[in-house]
Amino acid sequence: MGLARPDPQVVVIFGASGDLTKRKAVPALYNLYRENLLPGNFAVVGFARTPMTKEEFRASMREAVSRHSRSGIADRYWLPFEEHLDYFSGSYGDPDRWIEFRKFLEEIDAQHGTQGGRLYYCATPPSAFPEITHSIGELGMADRARIVVEKPFGYDEHTATDLNSVLHGVFQEPQIFRIDHYLGKETVQNILVFRFSNGMFEPIWNRSYVESVQIDVSESVGVEGRGSFYEGAGAIRDIVQNHMLQLLATLAMEPPALFDAESIRNEKVKLLRSIRQIDPAETVKGQYNSGVVDGRAVPGYPEEDGVEDGSLTETFAAMKVSIDNWRWAGVPVYLRTGKRMPKRATTITVFFHGAPHLLFEASGLERPERNHLTIRVQPDEGITLTFGAKVPGPDMKVAPVDMDFDYDESFMSAPAEAYERLILDAMLGDATLFTRADEIERSWQIVEKILPKGPVDRYPAGTWGPVAADELIAPDTWHLPH
Repeated sequence: MGLARPDPQVVVIFGASGDLTKRKAVPALYNLYRENLLPGNFAVVGFARTPMTKEEFRASMREAVSRHSRSGIADRYWLPFEEHLDYFSGSYGDPDRWIEFRKFLEEIDAQHGTQGGRLYYCATPPSAFPEITHSIGELGMADRARIVVEKPFGYDEHTATDLNSVLHGVFQEPQIFRIDHYLGKETVQNILVFRFSNGMFEPIWNRSYVESVQIDVSESVGVEGRGSFYEGAGAIRDIVQNHMLQLLATLAMEPPALFDAESIRNEKVKLLRSIRQIDPAETVKGQYNSGVVDGRAVPGYPEEDGVEDGSLTETFAAMKVSIDNWRWAGVPVYLRTGKRMPKRATTITVFFHGAPHLLFEASGLERPERNHLTIRVQPDEGITLTFGAKVPGPDMKVAPVDMDFDYDESFMSAPAEAYERLILDAMLGDATLFTRADEIERSWQIVEKILPKGPVDRYPAGTWGPVAADELIAPDTWHLPH
């Protein structure tokens, strides 16, 4: 993360009584405090509708940190950290409470020496973003401030454009930080270093050497009691439009002129603009039936709480993506994501063209497998290069072998949580790992044709999806996570 520390500021968390605050935001801030990465003068103020005293909020956050912090909890860190925690309750639509809140923040400034710096973190449902933004603007609370908004960012291109207009009515684009937590993962950040700092890979990162690319985001869980939410989303809105297209843009973008936020995001936008709209004829949608995952019987999606009768919401999506630019023309990119798969894994696999193995075939030997590079985004973060080698013995046999890089083994520590890096960068004003307005809108355009609900192929929970997904990629096959 480097040694940079932000300027003094108050981190205001809207939706502070919710799950995201407990699981991600406050544990991330606590870990940043432990590592001496927060400013000397800071405060964290929770804002939510739930009535709660400061003491009750601190107790709730202590329990949350003890459960969700990667570093556990220790009194020598927690006790001084909680002195920076405070709480304010009220409705986001109550102008009188907002006036009181502005006064409350001024008191926090005086108490903690935060000098009027603000980071507003919207850990709320998207429906609350406009109300919060308008209130901040009407009370003149946007000066020296930044705002962080969580996904989903819109429901389609139209709603995303409307939300951008609301935010731009109060904040300048450099003040807006749209979180996609995948971009905070060390392995995703490492893609840029891997590509642009290693002379052995950048020359072959193109259509002349790359045969195809697969990006896989599989989840073993179902909708986890959020059936009513998922009915309004589905796999394409929940995963493809944001996480998967961001992974693809990072993997396939051109080298930026500089390693800074605008240069990197400019190249990502250029890549997204070169992606064709995804064709429904080259898309497979699926929905899980009952089955067995990790040795446990699980219900099908139609039986989940909150799911509508006869639902056509996809819990699985696979598709072919085409990039129309000089580097990637003719290289098929296959995306696959699904719930209730055999295991949780996010991988990117780059398959290289095979060598002209005439000498093997002419000698009656088996054709060696293609070389491929697998980037493990989660879990077990790392990179594996698979190539052919001779099997020891008198016979000429070639078998695939792996050269493996693992974060835990190489650096003797697990990568930091994505939210730690993202919250710190937002406090610093570094937007490199956040999505820009034009990125969001272009991503919605790419998936526009496949958003409407339609027929879904059924697949048993605990399998890798419907048979139609195998037919989509044939004669190739899906690269399954180890």
